[in-house]
Amino acid sequence: MGILNQMRSVIQWESPQQYQLFYKFTDRGDELKNASKLILQEGQGCVFTYEGKIEGVFDEAGIYDLKTDNKPFITTIKKLMNAFESEHKTGIWFYRKADMLNIRWGTRIPITYNDPVYAFPVHLRGYGNYSLKITEPKNFFINVLAGQSNYYVDELQEIFLSRITQPISNYLANAKFSYAEIDSNIENIARETQERTVQIFEELGFQLLDFRIEGTSFDKDTNERIDEISNMQAEVKAANIAGVDYAELQKLKAMRDMAKNEGMAGTSMGMFAGMNMGNAMQANASNEKKEPEVNDIRSKLKDLKSLFEDELISEEEFLAKKKELLDSI
Repeated sequence: MGILNQMRSVIQWESPQQYQLFYKFTDRGDELKNASKLILQEGQGCVFTYEGKIEGVFDEAGIYDLKTDNKPFITTIKKLMNAFESEHKTGIWFYRKADMLNIRWGTRIPITYNDPVYAFPVHLRGYGNYSLKITEPKNFFINVLAGQSNYYVDELQEIFLSRITQPISNYLANAKFSYAEIDSNIENIARETQERTVQIFEELGFQLLDFRIEGTSFDKDTNERIDEISNMQAEVKAANIAGVDYAELQKLKAMRDMAKNEGMAGTSMGMFAGMNMGNAMQANASNEKKEPEVNDIRSKLKDLKSLFEDELISEEEFLAKKKELLDSI
């Protein structure tokens, strides 16, 4: 991990680990030797502290001579390098400048919002990945690192999730995506979440490069409630197609279920329920058939009356034809 013994004069981050954001250089006694050289590789930076305070941040690759200052070391540090003995405590934290890609995330608690279609709260979970980059190491050091010796990206998980949950909830509440529309709008939700959290992460010292939602799921209670509503809607639609009132359909189904539960003793009741259902459907079909016939007779009666009023037929002919039409109903 880059720990050097007290005789070495080269300070560098020798073996950075994957997903390691910060690493504190440690030497026995926390002492730096006069004329030591600080080496920064590409994609690395360094935060220098003296007696607990940040005195410099370096983000360019190269060799820094802690005495001759051939790279622009700030003058306050140069003066402090006269005698690095135990009474002067210094600290060097290396940090990763390179992008950290495809960091996994997942909600630990569901995001709750009111479904605009079903009008009750639903509970949504999500998972995916994001990428970030340290842009303000000093802010990150003060607000997040707080002097820790090592810091890994998985430690950002709690910070990250605590800051994306509210923007997602607010967006879903205003966007009015229903249960069935979430999957088709995942990209919109991810884009809006990133845009709404950019400033928050900048204040912490790093940039959120991208944010992706790979999948979502609703909790068991939400799924069961929506399944129940969907089943009821399907039954109502089926009843309408069959020409049966929904309440009547439910009553007939209850009678049939009761007959099944009572065994042979309920056979006649089951037959009766089936006949009633069939009769109801047949009666409805008959009513639908009669309705256009009645309308046709009404039209003929109006035409017949017009003929009589125009004296094209006699009163006897009018009354006889009227009776014939009415008797046919």
